[in-house]
Amino acid sequence: MQWVPHKRLFSWGPMLFVTLALLVSFLAGRQAAPVWMEKATGDAAFRSASEVAATTERLKQAILGGGNQPISEEVVVATAEDRSPPVVFVTVGRHFGFWALLPAIVTLAFCVLFREPLPALLLGITCGALLLGRVDLTESILLPGMASAQSANILLLYLWLLGTLLGVWSRTGAAMAFAQWTCQHFVRGPRSAKLVAWGLGVIFFQGGTISTVLVGTTVRPITDRYRISKEELAYIVDSTASPIAALIAFNAWPIYVQALILVPGVSYLATEEDRIAFFFSCTPLSFYSVFAVLGTFLLAIDRAPFLGRRFRAAIATSRAKYYDDLAAAGNTDPLTVSDLDEAREAPVQAAAADPKEGEDAFGLSDADPDYSPSAYEFIAALAVLIVTVIGTAALGMGPQVKWAFAAAVVVSVVSALVRGMTIQSLVRGIGNGLRSVTVASVILILAVVLGGLTTELGGGLFLSMAIGDQVPRLLFPGLLFLLTAAMAFGTGTSWGTYAIAFPLTMPLAVEMASVLPEGAALWFVMVCFAAVLNGSVFGDQCSPISDTTILSSLVSGCELMQHVRTQLVPALLAGALAVACWTMAVLVLT
Repeated sequence: MQWVPHKRLFSWGPMLFVTLALLVSFLAGRQAAPVWMEKATGDAAFRSASEVAATTERLKQAILGGGNQPISEEVVVATAEDRSPPVVFVTVGRHFGFWALLPAIVTLAFCVLFREPLPALLLGITCGALLLGRVDLTESILLPGMASAQSANILLLYLWLLGTLLGVWSRTGAAMAFAQWTCQHFVRGPRSAKLVAWGLGVIFFQGGTISTVLVGTTVRPITDRYRISKEELAYIVDSTASPIAALIAFNAWPIYVQALILVPGVSYLATEEDRIAFFFSCTPLSFYSVFAVLGTFLLAIDRAPFLGRRFRAAIATSRAKYYDDLAAAGNTDPLTVSDLDEAREAPVQAAAADPKEGEDAFGLSDADPDYSPSAYEFIAALAVLIVTVIGTAALGMGPQVKWAFAAAVVVSVVSALVRGMTIQSLVRGIGNGLRSVTVASVILILAVVLGGLTTELGGGLFLSMAIGDQVPRLLFPGLLFLLTAAMAFGTGTSWGTYAIAFPLTMPLAVEMASVLPEGAALWFVMVCFAAVLNGSVFGDQCSPISDTTILSSLVSGCELMQHVRTQLVPALLAGALAVACWTMAVLVLT
């Protein structure tokens, strides 16, 4: 039997990595002692009062008793005979030094080396449990984490509501019918074909695979007919997936991210509603997403300022083929429809007129063959979703994302039943939708558990002490963007990066902003949040191992590395402009 060294080494690699990580975590957990931080602010005459000392001890015991908040804060009112009662804020926290970063480092390294996010998260959680001395992983870590409000929110929104909505849309064919209707009515030439692809990417603002697959599979027959380069379509599809989901956040993003940005003692991050409102308030600062979406729009209208040599060569080659086809058909006017174009348009029009005929071509294998899809079903559900989010926010209730998705599900289900779909067929579609997001839901819940462990170990608190005074505030958002971009590029996941980055960076940003006036401090934290959010999107979009990158190249018919190399230049331009804007924002606002 022939021995293949590199294969054998690779097969033993994960086992050796896991063994070493668990051993180091176990030994560190037996040796590492927590470093306590105590701070009392308020009336100076009562900082050493007995009430303050008692409160400090009580907070310590609460943390040692298994609480998952590394910083606890309590207000003490100390009375005096000759003055009104002063208020003293007592804050207590702990961290385990460098070891507080170990679960995040282990998770990131495993994901980069072996490209498996699920076992990487499980390993990071196990390392965190060993550091805290909790050997019973199920009872002491997983069950409390999965039973938390954050995990329940993810299950409710991402698994049940979003999974159900996607399943209904897939079964009825409503989303695909809307995309085909748009192509049929608005495509008049190469430029309008690209504009429709861009517009569909904006409309399918749920992001991720649903946007990528729907836009790519629907528009590709049109772009192929007009000889639009596959690199252009792949870039438009990829850059209107996650970037638009971060900008038009009427989706699952705020619910997931809010679970990772809790910083105790910070009023605007205190409750779930506060954190969701904070997410939406930071949307105008998502400069990378703005420039990425704007860049694809300029590309669609043939006004992109800087694409790079490789990208322009691909565009020139495809355009030359288009004009050659026109000439071969005996038509020299590119603004009229040639006989060749009409011949190519026939199968596309047939599929648009009868979606069941185009089922295989457009990926509608789960659509009910006995049901006639309507674009208006998708429009109605989407309108209800958007109006509910905006309406609840306008009424002062905060943007109720869960209510919005529940209303969209009800509208989609009722519409399908009224238009003749059987309950059995509808239930089948819902089941398929739930199954399609089950693995992603498990990964998200484990990410929240890992984020809670990182917070409990005091990772953010340790970073605040270690580098809080070393990095200038002016450069800090740009540094966060670069670090998170590198993490997401290596792991191929933006949401996985959030689980590692937010619990570490948010406390650090809050600490760096503590010396600023209240309004300026809030702006600084918002800018830092936007930098982390967009840095992860940038790295994920450019990574050759990202699911959205791979799907974008697949549905566009573009070779994977060709797509990565061509979109890297405009993406880097958008990233550079975003860093400049964040730096300017810190300079002006703080």
